[in-house]
Amino acid sequence: MANLTQREFQEAVELLAGNLGLQRLRDKLVRLNGLVTRRKAVSAASLADQLYLLSGGLRRQVPTTFAFYAIWNEHLHDKLGEDGEERIEKLAEAVNACLGDNDQVAVEKEGELDTALAAYQGALVASAGPEVARLDMLLKAVPAVAARLRSNPPPAAGPAPE
Repeated sequence: MANLTQREFQEAVELLAGNLGLQRLRDKLVRLNGLVTRRKAVSAASLADQLYLLSGGLRRQVPTTFAFYAIWNEHLHDKLGEDGEERIEKLAEAVNACLGDNDQVAVEKEGELDTALAAYQGALVASAGPEVARLDMLLKAVPAVAARLRSNPPPAAGPAPE
């Protein structure tokens, strides 16, 4: 999986805090052993910085990383539902089919990859909104695809949910 930049990670934590509430997010992280302090979070940005350091930018396999992913996936599941998750899974298979050895983009499938990424993003945007879609795609992408998403994002396909 690709690594989020510190700014992207901060955006993800801010989205979760906006959805759950900052203190409720902190409480969930404590309950999942992602944090060991009971002090209240001052801001989403400071919580994001703390989580980023504890998880090594989600690169370390520590309770903080697992807690973040659990909360993020729960948030996404709430937005997508069972049917949406199945659809996203099928679209992800189309993206993965465009990868070759060592998770690099197969040269002959670059056009197919762009189409598959646009379909995947469109489905996520329709259910979860453009920011959640962008960050979720970066969280789940292999490094070659994440670099492609950052340099040339697929066009948004569909309105954001309300």
